Amino acid sequence: MPNLNELELQNLRHLIGGHATIANKLDYYAQQVTDQGIAAQLRNDAQDARKNKENLMTFL
Repeated sequence: MPNLNELELQNLRHLIGGHATIANKLDYYAQQVTDQGIAAQLRNDAQDARKNKENLMTFL
């Protein structure tokens, strides 16, 4: 894998942080809703965001 330049590294860190934020927000929203179907979907989406974050971290 080629070395990342400074701009690519900054963009990658921004994407990783964004996925972490999304996961946290989705978890929060899942705790707030009363419909269990929607809560389950939000939790699944949060888990997907965490997986994507972990995948992006492999490029660091």
